[in-house]
Amino acid sequence: MRALLVVNPAATTTSARTRDVLIHALASEMKLEVVTTEYRGHARDLGRQAAQSKDIELVVALGGDGTVNEVVNGLLHEGPDSALPGLAVVPGGSTNVFARALGLPNDPVEATGALLDALRTGSERTVGLGLAAGTPGTEDEAVPARWFTFCAGYGFDAGVVGRVEQQRERGKRSTHALYVRQVVRQFLDEPRRRHGSITLERPGEDPVTDLVLSIVGNTSPWTYLGNRPLYASPQASFDTGLDILGLSKLSTPAVTRYATQLLTSSPERGPHGKHALSLHDLTDFTLHSKAPLPFQMDGDHLGLRTSVTFTGVRRALRVIV
Repeated sequence: MRALLVVNPAATTTSARTRDVLIHALASEMKLEVVTTEYRGHARDLGRQAAQSKDIELVVALGGDGTVNEVVNGLLHEGPDSALPGLAVVPGGSTNVFARALGLPNDPVEATGALLDALRTGSERTVGLGLAAGTPGTEDEAVPARWFTFCAGYGFDAGVVGRVEQQRERGKRSTHALYVRQVVRQFLDEPRRRHGSITLERPGEDPVTDLVLSIVGNTSPWTYLGNRPLYASPQASFDTGLDILGLSKLSTPAVTRYATQLLTSSPERGPHGKHALSLHDLTDFTLHSKAPLPFQMDGDHLGLRTSVTFTGVRRALRVIV
């Protein structure tokens, strides 16, 4: 098997020595080409080149969720196709939601061992993904479509992601404590926390208005706080469409209640209550706002948007696991 290994040298939980060990382990089982990313979007370019190649059968992403997202968007640049190379993931980021949702160990060495076992036994699955694009007829209609593997967010949580990225650009390490601090700061600065501006529209259904927060899930858990899984949409699955959790109020009592529900969430029960909206297995819907709001996908802040159209695409990508 000929494989391409895409390595993010800035991955937060792997050292250069660890990466060398992993590369040697993988190279012992396949004809391996190793490329280290050099700029934002490089992993996407490499994934696209692999998709256009005639002989690469597998692309391995060694990095965090951002690296995985870029590789996936490169592989699926022309859309899903059963002839595309498969994807494998060796987690190297701070959270690694996609890899863990696939059942992989969070330790990169153990995950490499699991990957090699899967290759020897031919173990794989085809997962569904989310696709987000600018909405036709709006000022964002020219925004190109982009795939996401585990979640997207519009509004409050995307603002938190943007704050974290700003801190990382200033040299801060990506830690769970950093995220918690930015959640508090986003809450204190949120001008629409008592009356949201997000509207959800679905074919054949009445619009849902005045949402402050909207989390779109493609799998469950939504994320992790250390080793604790957090379930925003417990029913979300790689085998179904997209789920959404919307909150219409973020007053201090409401935030306290929903934060507690998230911290104690389980595969059976997520956030719930008078101001919580939970929808399962959606194929097509749109989120829009009169005022531009922050938007994120797989933990990558993508700026401000007034409207985003989502599509749940089943059986979009073959994954070795």
